[in-house]
Amino acid sequence: MTSPEDFEVLEVIEAALLKRWPENKIDPSLVRIAALLDVLGSPQLSYPTVHIAGTNGKSSVARMVDAIFRQLDYRTGRYTSPHLHTFLERISIKGEPITPEGLIATYNDIALYLDLIDERQELPLSYFEVLTALAFVAFAEFPVDIAIIEAGMGGEWDSTNVLASTVSVITPIGIDHTEYLGETIEEIAMNKAGIIKPESHVVIAAQTVDVAKILTAQVLAQSAIPYREGLEFSLAKRDIAVGGQVIYVNGIHGTYDEIFLPLHGAHQGNNAALAIATVEAFVGVKLDEDLVRAAFLDVEIPGRCEILYRDPTVIVDAAHNPHGMSALCTTISTEFDFEGIFGVLAVLGEKDVDGILHELEPVVDRLIVTSNKSPRSMSTDDLYSHALKVFGADRTFKEPDLHVAITTAMEQCTLVNQKSEGVSAVVITGSFVTAAQARTIIAEMKGIEV
Repeated sequence: MTSPEDFEVLEVIEAALLKRWPENKIDPSLVRIAALLDVLGSPQLSYPTVHIAGTNGKSSVARMVDAIFRQLDYRTGRYTSPHLHTFLERISIKGEPITPEGLIATYNDIALYLDLIDERQELPLSYFEVLTALAFVAFAEFPVDIAIIEAGMGGEWDSTNVLASTVSVITPIGIDHTEYLGETIEEIAMNKAGIIKPESHVVIAAQTVDVAKILTAQVLAQSAIPYREGLEFSLAKRDIAVGGQVIYVNGIHGTYDEIFLPLHGAHQGNNAALAIATVEAFVGVKLDEDLVRAAFLDVEIPGRCEILYRDPTVIVDAAHNPHGMSALCTTISTEFDFEGIFGVLAVLGEKDVDGILHELEPVVDRLIVTSNKSPRSMSTDDLYSHALKVFGADRTFKEPDLHVAITTAMEQCTLVNQKSEGVSAVVITGSFVTAAQARTIIAEMKGIEV
């Protein structure tokens, strides 16, 4: 059982991590993480791994793959980023965040080595590099039968790319993090293709033609075995259902019919097909359909088209780039029957805010722009000036405080619902930080803990 002292120690560890080079600033090199893992005995090579890169859907696919492997009685480790509420969420063992005691023990195991590597390198280890090492060590020590590892940014020089992955997965690739990955979709694809290992299995989501060419070339260069959505596997059919959807998947080794997925959106159906194909590629045979049904039945992906409140309906989504916002807007338009949408938007300053706004405009009737608690948050005034150009003055409002913005949107939505036969909803989006704050705010309204 976690003691108050454990939480105090955890706060000290988190403070030490946050003093490091932040994860939004990248020095594209594997030298530091490789040196650290070398002195730690290369823990990342002590268990088989599935490595996932792409622009959107990585965490969703990771959670689904994790769920299937657990149904197969594998003891799983899962490493994802970013987190919503606590950095413990990033390191998962058997589907649950690592315990404070587990994180403390793991950190104590590697703390002296962090200082050693810092002294030997031109730049100290970053926040993300240390967390990645913590995950790899935890998975070796606890131990796990398989680890599902999500790349943080890019692929080729991402700190996770020190694995000898049995299966590599590429989710849909779009434009994001152009300051590090390249200005064009082709440059970004080349970077993410860097996770493909020699003679490995590579599961690839549907891509644009230009991206597909680049990924295929890298597969051939590495003598890898490809499984491509639309060719070797596919989402055959999906039916919208209460609380989610029912999917039919043509897998690599067989078909899977009438699988209930408690998630909204065609993109989540595609993510589920990708997850099934990933596990099939690893085990080499068709999976038991009832096992897949059981695995997906309890899949939860916090902060992704998540309904937080009823009357009025409040949906939160962590979409933070145009590609992700397009998926959210398509889901809202096609799978819900709302008469109107009150949008609440807070984004980080380095994002493609104009692209995000253009995706939102056809779906959102009234938009309240605001800011989140991140020091990287775009100011409300700056976001308002961008939004005015897309939404116009009659549909755009600003409120610097996210809590007030949410309550204002909910109050306005409630008034409209009382006067109308239709039902309107509130959608809160723009970043993981925005989603996390919104979850906390709504939980406080409901009198519950997140």
